[in-house]
Amino acid sequence: MRRFSRVAPWRAATSRMAIAVLAAALFASIAVAATPARGSHRSGPARVVSDAPPLDADDVRYLLIRTGFAPDAQELAPYLGLTREQAVTRLLDTTRTDALTPLPAWASESPPDRAERSAWTPDQRREAQQQRRRRYDELRAWWIREMLVTPSPLTERMTLFWHNHFTSGEDKVGDPQLMAAQNALLRRDALGSFATLLHDVAKDPAMLLYLDGTGNRKGKPNENFARESMELFTLGEGRYSQQDVTEAARACTGWSVDPDTWRFVSKPGLHDDGDKVVLGQRGAFDCDQMLDVLLAQPQTARFIVMKLWGEFVSGAPDDAQIDAIATRFRTSGYDIRVALRALLLSPTFWDERNRGVLVSSPVEFVVGTLRRFDVVYGGTEPFAGTAAQLGERLFAPPGVKGWPGGDTWINSATLLARKQFVERLFRATEAGSPSAAPGMRRAAAAVSAGAMPRGLRFDLDAWLAPYRLTADAQPDLSAQLQMQRAVLPLEPADAIVIGASAGAYLEALLMDPVYQLK
Repeated sequence: MRRFSRVAPWRAATSRMAIAVLAAALFASIAVAATPARGSHRSGPARVVSDAPPLDADDVRYLLIRTGFAPDAQELAPYLGLTREQAVTRLLDTTRTDALTPLPAWASESPPDRAERSAWTPDQRREAQQQRRRRYDELRAWWIREMLVTPSPLTERMTLFWHNHFTSGEDKVGDPQLMAAQNALLRRDALGSFATLLHDVAKDPAMLLYLDGTGNRKGKPNENFARESMELFTLGEGRYSQQDVTEAARACTGWSVDPDTWRFVSKPGLHDDGDKVVLGQRGAFDCDQMLDVLLAQPQTARFIVMKLWGEFVSGAPDDAQIDAIATRFRTSGYDIRVALRALLLSPTFWDERNRGVLVSSPVEFVVGTLRRFDVVYGGTEPFAGTAAQLGERLFAPPGVKGWPGGDTWINSATLLARKQFVERLFRATEAGSPSAAPGMRRAAAAVSAGAMPRGLRFDLDAWLAPYRLTADAQPDLSAQLQMQRAVLPLEPADAIVIGASAGAYLEALLMDPVYQLK
């Protein structure tokens, strides 16, 4: 039996580590050579921006996967031939501040006020709880749909990034209307000013409820928001003292949520207007002024840039580049676009040794797969459910620190579930169609009607058409390499048996551990 002869192997150390995690989950080892392939499109360090050639399909695909979700051919086309600077400019210039998909109608309704809630019978309370659960499921499905149809995947990736930074969740925010409003806030400010975003989130009703800000009052301060605003939102661990937390909590006393309107309210009678000392600064600070003290710290800019670096560039920080970008970020007035632009034009971002070193999150994996293959679908609730099964239940983070991400997304159970998602996708090729590979027709006949969303359709032949292939045709080596480069950031970790069909070969590529990397 013939096996696919791969191009000469190449891996950076970080790529080896990422693949090793995936392979361990499969209880398999991956042999990796450390020497770059001569002439390989993945070899050698990236050149500086001014000397870099125009972007080819591999470069564009890398940029759009790192900053969004896996693109289809139509999304690649406008970027081909651009310089790196032109491509990043286009990417940032096409972002949005609102969603394309209308929210569910109930999202604009006010939650029940105190009088209405107090009049509920036990049955009505149970029904209200069931309604909340249904609406949270609808909200998750809505956001997945927005990620699938948005013309600006970067907007949704940044909204998702801030959702995991300014963490709130349904376990403490009972009414989904409030989480829908927070989601809109995060999207509106996603690529604006971090300073504005920080101040807006501090007044967000969902955040106030999640971190118990509604109980923060003079003489009995609640420290939750003060602590998280330092540890998780601005400075990072070990950059403040307990006394700083206590004083910052005093500054935020009186900020609350009106229990009838569910809007932010400042209650002067509950505010401690005495002097506070926060990070060495003294004053009769209110909460906004306390946040300005945090924003004045150079460490805040560095902390945010470090997180953006880990999200978009690499798990291995480059201190010199991070410090330089953080300085530009801070002097720009915390303009998020300035930080992102500098990150995406950094030598490290374009260094080919950093391709395929990050693990796709469950949402990125599901949404990216559906977008990449232009899958037709009906409802998106099952896709939100799949992401939750894989470990990322939107609007329900595991704790105040959010999802840890990275290699923690992968274990034997979640990797198996990812493979099963791919299998179900291939079963959604038209059963019985002459163009469907024989093995796929059998699988489609065997799977139950409810295995995937109603109306799901993956037109495999249409995806293969640019390679002059149909699903049951046998690809030659050139076509195999083109398909490999279209769906994997690196060479396959596993040797792939060939000799069957293009459809089977594509499915094998998507089953490879490397498909989980970006």
